[in-house]
Amino acid sequence: MTTDRPTIDPTRARTATTEELRDAFLLENLFVDGEAHAAHTAEDRMVVAGVVPGTGELSLPELPALGAEGYSRREFGVINIGEAGEVVVDGEVYSLEHRDGLYAGRGAQLSFRGEGARFYVVAVLAHSDNKTVHIPFAQSEPLMIGDTAGAGRRGLHRYVWGDGPVASSQLQFGITVLEEGSVWNTFPAHLHERRTEIYLYFELDPAGAVVHLMGEPAHTRHLIVRNEQAVISPRWSIHSGAGTGRYTFIWAMAGDNRDYGDLAGVPTEELR
Repeated sequence: MTTDRPTIDPTRARTATTEELRDAFLLENLFVDGEAHAAHTAEDRMVVAGVVPGTGELSLPELPALGAEGYSRREFGVINIGEAGEVVVDGEVYSLEHRDGLYAGRGAQLSFRGEGARFYVVAVLAHSDNKTVHIPFAQSEPLMIGDTAGAGRRGLHRYVWGDGPVASSQLQFGITVLEEGSVWNTFPAHLHERRTEIYLYFELDPAGAVVHLMGEPAHTRHLIVRNEQAVISPRWSIHSGAGTGRYTFIWAMAGDNRDYGDLAGVPTEELR
């Protein structure tokens, strides 16, 4: 997996080959047993990682793009997509069940352990210090959106967002769970000009796929995404998709605007 993803402008994306689009925007092979893998994107300098500790204890891997200061200027969002495990933050242990989240503030030292656990981590630049918060999935109240007639009924669990109860610098993240029989996410589509967003698809049948729509509304492209793969969505790109069956996805955003509702809807008739 390429660990540093340069930005591609929308004009170039219109004519990029499938492989060029995948190389720029699709993150494969994040989760490998007993290993930690990470990738950096030039889009709002976000970092995503997959950590699968196995029987040991792992930390986030070094990335050349972060320089000598590493993760010291970053805040972190963590969600466990596997079995129960533990995240150690500055010496304090937090137990995370399946789908549980955790926020850790700027400069925190993280390590991960738990056989069967699979941790997805997002790290973004931060300009303020905030406390570590454990966010149990069982205690999160979903915002139900979409409908069954449109095959898009889903529960939006907001872990860290805007002016929500968990303070962050610029990171926002959460988890969306599709109901059985629903396959569409984020449709009708939208844009947010001042934020990058990354989706991680999981709980998808290993033999299935999500057709992830991206690109400018008038010049749409698509990526075929498998289970436990992530897609980078720059500010100029829609981010929507339909799967071969139900799935769950993690959304994470960073940018210069923390207004969760600041987005521009894209009418379906404008898509090309």
